[in-house]
Amino acid sequence: MSTIQNPPTEDGNGKPSGASKRSLMSLAIGTLMLIGVAFILYVTVSASIKPKAALDLNEFKVGALEKLQIVAEPRPVPTASFKDADGKPVTLADFKGQVVVLNLWATWCGPCKEEMPTLAKLQAAYAASPLKVVAVSVDSVDYDDLARSDIAKTPPLALYRDAKYALAFGLTPRPAGLPTTLIIDRKGMERARLEGGADWSSPQARGLVEALLAEK
Repeated sequence: MSTIQNPPTEDGNGKPSGASKRSLMSLAIGTLMLIGVAFILYVTVSASIKPKAALDLNEFKVGALEKLQIVAEPRPVPTASFKDADGKPVTLADFKGQVVVLNLWATWCGPCKEEMPTLAKLQAAYAASPLKVVAVSVDSVDYDDLARSDIAKTPPLALYRDAKYALAFGLTPRPAGLPTTLIIDRKGMERARLEGGADWSSPQARGLVEALLAEK
């Protein structure tokens, strides 16, 4: 036979007994504890789902990177494919998870050749880090040998080709000229760009990529 629990008893004056008072106090304390736990869970969950503000990169817009254009809101990069040194198609999505320094250059571009050694130094300095300098030549196929010869002078950079400007024309906004360099974060979003030559081995450039490498 099941047991039925009786309600709290009262004393002779119609007031709750001592056992009843303790039961009510325990119930009140338990309720307060549950409210406290619920509040903590609410704060924790809210903090975890609240979007974080984008890292402010303006502090690096000085010296060698004074022409750096900071993207107000991170924006997606083109999905168009280009070719690696072996002629195989690749996309920027293939580098997701790394900080990418995307450099558009050409053999006929003087400032491109001037800054190329600094891009090579940047890549070499972060060889053990998830940083990839992707130097994409926009020369026509007729200049393939010359492009290979030029990039071979700046190891450890590898040759990438975009002879049809599919990648370049897919950028928003389109580059005004060469060289143009984009800074892409680990999520594959453009965070900054610089049109014209720059010293990519400078303290400002290293600070910029290190800030993005440290970003969660």
